[in-house]
Amino acid sequence: MGYKNFLLRSLFSIIFLSIYFISLLIDLKAIFYLIIIIYLLILLEIYFYFKKNQFIPIIYVFISFIFFILIEFKQSIFLNFNLFIFIVISFDIFSYASGKTIGSNKLINISPNKTIEGLFGGFIISFISSLLLSYFLDININIKLISFILLIILTSFIGDLIESYFKRINSLKNSSEFIPGHGGVFDRFDSFLFAIIFFSIFINFIK
Repeated sequence: MGYKNFLLRSLFSIIFLSIYFISLLIDLKAIFYLIIIIYLLILLEIYFYFKKNQFIPIIYVFISFIFFILIEFKQSIFLNFNLFIFIVISFDIFSYASGKTIGSNKLINISPNKTIEGLFGGFIISFISSLLLSYFLDININIKLISFILLIILTSFIGDLIESYFKRINSLKNSSEFIPGHGGVFDRFDSFLFAIIFFSIFINFIK
C-alpha cells in the first residue's frame, strides 16, 4: 500500500478539518467564504492544466457552485452540513485505504486505480462510521437519515469518477501538483463538487 500517500491524504484532511472548525468557531459565514476560495482554486487549476474541452469542467464546477450558494448557511443546517463533510472525507479516505490494502479487481477504465474492494470498503466503513457519528451527535437515526448517508456516499463516488474522466481526456495524472500526495485541489474536492448538488437539493427541497 502507498502508506506515504495515505498519510499525506489523511494529513491534508486533518488540516482541512482544522481550518473548517476554526472557521466555524469564528463565524458561520466563514465556512461559506472558505468554500468559495476552494471553488476559485479549482477554476484556476482547470484554467492552467485542463486544455482539452476546458469549458466542460468549468460549466460542471459552475453548476456545483450554483447549488452550493443555494444553501442558507445558518445554525439549523450545520449539524447536517458537518455530517455531510464527514461522509465525503471518510468515504475518500477509507475507499483509498481499502483499495490500496486489499484491492485487486479493477472497477472502471475511467479511473484504473480504483478497485471493487476499495469501493465496497469505503462504502461500508463510511456508512457505519457516519451512523456512529450521528448517534453521538444525537441525530435521529431513521430511514431519511440512512437515505441521506447513502445518497452522499453514492454522489461522492460519482463525483470522483467525473473528475477522473476530465483528467483522462486531458492526459493528466493529477489535476495539479498543489497538494502533496493528492495532486491538486480539484482532485481533493472532486467528491464534494458533485455531492454538494444533492446535499443542496436534500436540504432545500426534501428535508
